[in-house]
Amino acid sequence: MHQLTLAEIARGLADKKFSSEELTKVLLARIAQLDPQLNSFISLTEDLALTQAKAADARRANGESGALLGAPIAHKDLFCTQGIRTSCGSKMLDNFKAPYDATVVAKLAAAGAVTLGKTNMDEFAMGSANESSYYGAVKNPWNLDYVPGGSSGGSAAAVAARLLPAATGTDTGGSIRQPAALTNLTGLKPTYGRVSRWGMIAYASSLDQGGPLARTAEDCAILLQGMAGFDPNDSTSIDEPVPDYSASLNGSLQGLRIGVPKEYFSAGLDPRIAELIHNSVKELEKLGAVIKEISLPNMQHAIPAYYVIAPAEASSNLSRFDGVRFGYRCEDPKNLEDLYKRSRGEGFGPEVQRRIMVGAYALSAGYYDAYYLKAQKIRRLIKNDFMTAFNEVDIILGPTTPNPAWKLGAKNSDPVAAYLEDVYTITANLAGLPGLSMPAGFVDGLPVGVQLLAPYFQEGRLLNVAHQYQLNTDWHTRTPTGF
Repeated sequence: MHQLTLAEIARGLADKKFSSEELTKVLLARIAQLDPQLNSFISLTEDLALTQAKAADARRANGESGALLGAPIAHKDLFCTQGIRTSCGSKMLDNFKAPYDATVVAKLAAAGAVTLGKTNMDEFAMGSANESSYYGAVKNPWNLDYVPGGSSGGSAAAVAARLLPAATGTDTGGSIRQPAALTNLTGLKPTYGRVSRWGMIAYASSLDQGGPLARTAEDCAILLQGMAGFDPNDSTSIDEPVPDYSASLNGSLQGLRIGVPKEYFSAGLDPRIAELIHNSVKELEKLGAVIKEISLPNMQHAIPAYYVIAPAEASSNLSRFDGVRFGYRCEDPKNLEDLYKRSRGEGFGPEVQRRIMVGAYALSAGYYDAYYLKAQKIRRLIKNDFMTAFNEVDIILGPTTPNPAWKLGAKNSDPVAAYLEDVYTITANLAGLPGLSMPAGFVDGLPVGVQLLAPYFQEGRLLNVAHQYQLNTDWHTRTPTGF
């Protein structure tokens, strides 16, 4: 049963081949057996899962149906879950039990999804390797000596290892798409505002977006259907009708215009990945797509702009974690200043502290115009480049990452080297565009992803292209040895 996709689980439950309770017990046992190798979960919610599974079976017995009714999933541990630890991968929130459900959690629960647990992540979603978690690094199931990507690496590793069919993630600069690429999954970052951020603990508020991680585009469509929609509790949520994503999967790609930016194929890209991307282009051409070279001239400025804007917003968002109201509090503070300093110094890990300091510096009175304001202007230029490109093409295609997964610890002494792994993904966050990564092959036995970007609210188009590609390739069906 652990090899079933979300779509296959929905059909199996509808045909009464197994119950949600049976499936949930199988997967919980599998997690208990295999997750010690991966460290992909922070918290397991066995009692909640079995209660939800029994309720889903009862709803089906009463005639209800739905693709997510009785389907097991897990949540990245920054989605608030009522009465359950929501840690954000940090010592700062190790003792925090959320008093309410995030909108995404509530929507999926209402659809009948079964929550197996909360997945490991880079601390406060800051990282590209899932090594900064207070609970230890997550291992890549394709090779346990390698990183799974971050910050949604726990969700990605758990789905790739067949511990469950799908999971939620968040993407601030590629944190769904990059781990999807490094673990052979399909991962989708929706348009900014498409999925509610209410109850999703913030890293950088103008960049964060929740989305699905699964093995297929079909499964991502099912999970996104349950997650998307307007939320009056979220001031950045957009009141836009949610289409039936599954209904658009089987559209023809005949005449689809795909743009390939020349800037993507620079010296920083592993030539073996470049070859796999070109193979993907040929596959889509066979399906009727028309390929055109385009230019995104301001892409070269994306990394510096992102690493000013994101830390600036993080320094502001994380100021609330001060040892006073909730979260970690140091022992026996001498005074208020000592309470702040030691609670934050002991509660936050080195990567979070680094980004808070960078952000505070960029926002300081003497440097705001020189750094933060200039970065926002570059952000606008990057968005304009995309708008120009989408006048000529329907989809933009390229690599998700410049390299395959790297060894655990290999980039710990050089944070900038890890930051450069986000070079292809962060532009979608800066512009607020939807992006998807799908499996495209292997380099040295490690998975590689191809990235698709589309105009605002065209998630259905991304899912359609990915699904058609997956009907004609088998990369997404490959399973890591031992899982």
